[in-house]
Amino acid sequence: MSPEAVVRIFETFQNACPDPKTELVYHSPFTLLVAVMLSAQSTDKQVNIVTKPLFALADTPQGLLALGEERLTSLLKSLNLFRSKARHLLQTCHLLCERHQGQVPEHREALEALPGVGRKTANVVLNTAFGHATIAVDTHIFRVCQRTGLALGKTPRAVEDILLKVIPEKYQKNAHHWIILHGRYTCKARNPDCHTCIIRYDCAFFPKPIPTDTLRGSDARPPPHRPRCDHFLSK
Repeated sequence: MSPEAVVRIFETFQNACPDPKTELVYHSPFTLLVAVMLSAQSTDKQVNIVTKPLFALADTPQGLLALGEERLTSLLKSLNLFRSKARHLLQTCHLLCERHQGQVPEHREALEALPGVGRKTANVVLNTAFGHATIAVDTHIFRVCQRTGLALGKTPRAVEDILLKVIPEKYQKNAHHWIILHGRYTCKARNPDCHTCIIRYDCAFFPKPIPTDTLRGSDARPPPHRPRCDHFLSK
């Protein structure tokens, strides 16, 4: 993908959603860390249902440790891998209290040293809680990058490295959220909504030229490169 196309894509995302947010509900770096750890093989919606009563009971490392493994496991039982998630959470809470005075560290190495925290989780916490320009490559981001031609790496780490090279610095902090939301609601795994996609004319997956007998509405005339899109965040 050309540098000009990359800029157009992120200008379009910015116009459509100037201040993108994670869909995980949290109110502190610690509750964000917990929510992200619980989101493995679970949807954000499922995680939010579980964390609402959980955070009402305990929203600090000390509080989760006080719940104990049996109680915590029962609160997480609607999630995939709930037993291992409960175990990792308690181990992480123990290390946070022992090494970091109960606070979530703002450094990658310290985050990745926590049980159940890999590079993707660390990137989400660094970006969303602390404002770092990191990109956590999940299945949505990997799919969007492969389809569009934005980053053709063979692994999540390779895609992350490419994105940080090709995306202009001013867009890097929000790029993670924009691409995830686009993959979740438009560039879906099955039946992507290509004809309503706001970046379709810079996407390698979208057929070009478009057969004239299939054009309808806005597709029947040359599109602007910076459209608004009310469906960007639609569910």
